[in-house]
Amino acid sequence: MAQTQNLTRAHHELFRRGPDEVFPSLQALYEFCQGEKEQSQDHWRPPSSLLPQANGSLRVDLGEGRAPYRLNDWSFTQLCGLAGASKDTVNRLSPETARQVLIETLPQGSKPIQLYSEDGLIRSIHGTTYTRLYNADLVMMLREFAVDFVPPQKAGAVNPGGTGLYCGEQDLFCFLIDPTGWAEIDGQAFAPGFFVWNSEVGKRSVGIQTFWFQAVCQNHIVWDATEVTEFTRKHTGKVGEALGDIRRIVEQLVEQRDARRDGFTRVIKRAMEEMLGSDAEETMKALSKVGIARNLAKRALELAEANGRFTIFSLVNALTRLASECEFVGDRTDADQKAAKLLELVAA
Repeated sequence: MAQTQNLTRAHHELFRRGPDEVFPSLQALYEFCQGEKEQSQDHWRPPSSLLPQANGSLRVDLGEGRAPYRLNDWSFTQLCGLAGASKDTVNRLSPETARQVLIETLPQGSKPIQLYSEDGLIRSIHGTTYTRLYNADLVMMLREFAVDFVPPQKAGAVNPGGTGLYCGEQDLFCFLIDPTGWAEIDGQAFAPGFFVWNSEVGKRSVGIQTFWFQAVCQNHIVWDATEVTEFTRKHTGKVGEALGDIRRIVEQLVEQRDARRDGFTRVIKRAMEEMLGSDAEETMKALSKVGIARNLAKRALELAEANGRFTIFSLVNALTRLASECEFVGDRTDADQKAAKLLELVAA
């Protein structure tokens, strides 16, 4: 049996996102990210040219002859970091006092820094080593190469509306699965999925985690995941190469899905056609040979007989139904493994 684990990354994202960060589809998410990309711009300025202002709230004049720029929580955090001042302390000061603190503590060097703005708001502040990977480019790649992958079912009553597709002022996160991509791994059914994330303002790395799973609950916990792999890259000079790397990882998952799904389909087709025995007695002997206890085999035969034939598929289906009725996990696992042995008879 494949070694499995439960993945909670999407679960944590679900409960930290507000309604304005949730998107109903990959298309809607792309349109939002593309709009941000088109409306945002970079400004390269030496720190000495930044002039904090206190116009009811703390703002920053970039010396461009236009109104001072607003700050959000992330860019304010970065500005305080640039100044070497405690964000929590500066946040408790009046705008006028905070302005004076920053004027006195911001570096005065001539080496330019990168400021990223949208509609009068500074979204992020970075040094020269930071390189941006746009959310829109990442989502566009997913739309093109993540064939048949969709968000999971919406979250339940605890946090209604959660879709697995999120983008806020600091980062992006996508949770996508292929609900039709079921394939057999070590005798059990798994479907493919992945998480992908990015921050075009430097809050987190860009990365992807792929996996094969058996179930996803409404709280977006991925249950019994196997073949879990992860790739990440920091936003440095070659971060643009990460887009190609992630694309290839998605393509490999799609290719693996197609190959496994075709094989799984062939096995199921043969299982639906091939008889395990010509009658109940012969079928009982065949079940005994694969280690199925007589009492369990008898109940499986009764269920399969209701369908008119003792095909391998009808018996696997019967054993799976009986396994779900077992009180203990060990008994359920054992019954599932016995059912998988039947499929092995037609998997060669």
